[in-house]
Amino acid sequence: MAEVEDKQPLALQHLDAEEKARRSGSFGAVASAYQRYRPGPPEAAVDWYLPRRVQTVVDLGAGTGALTRLLVGRAVQVVAVEPDDRMRAVLAGGLPDVEALAGTGEQLPVGDGSADAVLASSSWHWMDVEATLREVRRVLKPKGILGALWSGPDPDGSFVNQARALVSENARSTGEGMSSFLKDATRPNSRLDIPSGFGFGEPEHETFCWMMSLTADELIGLLATFSWVINLNADEREALFAQARRLLEEFLGVEGDVTVGVDFRCDAWRARLDG
Repeated sequence: MAEVEDKQPLALQHLDAEEKARRSGSFGAVASAYQRYRPGPPEAAVDWYLPRRVQTVVDLGAGTGALTRLLVGRAVQVVAVEPDDRMRAVLAGGLPDVEALAGTGEQLPVGDGSADAVLASSSWHWMDVEATLREVRRVLKPKGILGALWSGPDPDGSFVNQARALVSENARSTGEGMSSFLKDATRPNSRLDIPSGFGFGEPEHETFCWMMSLTADELIGLLATFSWVINLNADEREALFAQARRLLEEFLGVEGDVTVGVDFRCDAWRARLDG
């Protein structure tokens, strides 16, 4: 079994343009796993953005539709915009009544002043901020909402802290791959920063926390959906999964149908367009 190379995945904000494009375009290769294992945001976060039914909402960087599914029924029209054909195909297959369009934040296939809200779930960090802000401003109605939210395992939660401590204590047997995964570098910069001059008010922030009980297979499935893991070569990826399974079984007793509680966190940001 190959060893995972001793290197840390770079924080997303430090990637150069070429590597960022490569990473952002990799998710389609695991589209089915992404749909199955990546949790979307909690309904409470969606309630915070859309406390009442609206006419039109855009899910920007919709992926396989984790947020899109929660938007159905909260708007007369839900438009899912996703650049990757493979991800969009999974979304369209599961949500045939949703308008699923090819597009990016920098080139939104949406009419001027037509949307009550544009929401980006775990996708804002892949976009060119200023170009996307100009497009969002164009498509929003006056006083419309821009929302950016990030959901995933809480890096300060008890499971991640316990796993981090165990990896540190048993670095020789668990390997550097698991150490890399548990570093905060794998979590994007979960903030919505809007430069002055784009016509938005000051962003507001809320945090939503919940817990999920996951088996070893589900945890490995989740691990497999991170872009830096997708871009490992096959031998490195299998070595990483083997290390993760060994950590879960030997140190946490998680195997087969046994589950472990994992804390999740959603950082939600919203800003209103001046009207």
